[in-house]
Amino acid sequence: MENFITIAIFNYPHEITILKHRLDLEDIRYFFENETMMNIVPMYSQALGGIRLKVHPEDEEETKEILDELNRNQNLKIV
Repeated sequence: MENFITIAIFNYPHEITILKHRLDLEDIRYFFENETMMNIVPMYSQALGGIRLKVHPEDEEETKEILDELNRNQNLKIV
């Protein structure tokens, strides 16, 4: 997992719920750094630098496409 790269940073756990589902559907290798800590103490978001989406370098482009697609949807926006 040390070769994984940061693609996006989120402030709150609820922002990643649908994204996790989409990444799982596409079999993208990923993990969210700091996710557990944010669920326990949400106010630490700033101190920890947010929840970082880390993906395998081979999945970078596909992940960016998913993020763009979710951000283009007017009814569902990933902040």
